[in-house]
Amino acid sequence: MTEQLPISRVDRDLAKAMKASKAPAISRAAAVLRLLGRSEAPVGVHAIARELGLVPSTCLHVLRALVAEELVAFDPDTKRYSLDAGVLTLARQWLRRNRFTDIAQPVLDQIGQAHGVTALGVRVVGIDHIIVVAFSQSGQSLQLSTQIGSRFPALISATGRCIAAFGEHDALEIEKRFHKLRWDEPPSFEQWQREVTETRERGFAVDDGNYIAGVTVVASPVWEAGGRFSHAIVAIGIGNAIRRGSPDNLCEALLRGAQSLSNQLTGENGSGE
Repeated sequence: MTEQLPISRVDRDLAKAMKASKAPAISRAAAVLRLLGRSEAPVGVHAIARELGLVPSTCLHVLRALVAEELVAFDPDTKRYSLDAGVLTLARQWLRRNRFTDIAQPVLDQIGQAHGVTALGVRVVGIDHIIVVAFSQSGQSLQLSTQIGSRFPALISATGRCIAAFGEHDALEIEKRFHKLRWDEPPSFEQWQREVTETRERGFAVDDGNYIAGVTVVASPVWEAGGRFSHAIVAIGIGNAIRRGSPDNLCEALLRGAQSLSNQLTGENGSGE
């Protein structure tokens, strides 16, 4: 029986990224680690090679090197691979040095509890993707969840509108990437552009059911020293529940929280200017 990876089709973008890399050995290792990180069960070498478009012998060399570095574990009984504890050392060192995660947590907790939403802190990695680096859940019985380390396309949902509004990226590249995004209820590019303009004027973005049907997402940018748009804080909730509450208050709370974090990271006025 052919082994199937319990991961999303979006992971096949890793194979495309490797082909464009100027350091293929590093790209292969990173792709293997990301694939294993998203897999819910250990995976065999042939399945990994097939998913990433690698020659099995090349894939095996990469896996053996990662096992030697204690980043990947090998089960000799099943002949399958999974992440090992060595990745925790790297993650712990990054978290210790990442000031945003520490200062964002109280802000996320306050927003989540006050408005009954899931609140996230995300790291913006250029125009490629965003990574969840902090989160807080309210005590509501019905709530949306994600995990630290989860990656999403940069231009998707409310955060994507912030990236398009404040990231100073090439307009043609933004349009090309927009048309590759997967939405439950996709907006037209023209509508999305209008919402990007509104985001630039208001300082926050709203995705009302476009990304995930029935779910409202609000995001506001956070700036680092030098005026760099580096992070965003995000609120996610069931659309009807947010509309029954006070959506304007939620947007204002998110905007205040983002400005406060920007002030702490920049020592300036938090506007990124």
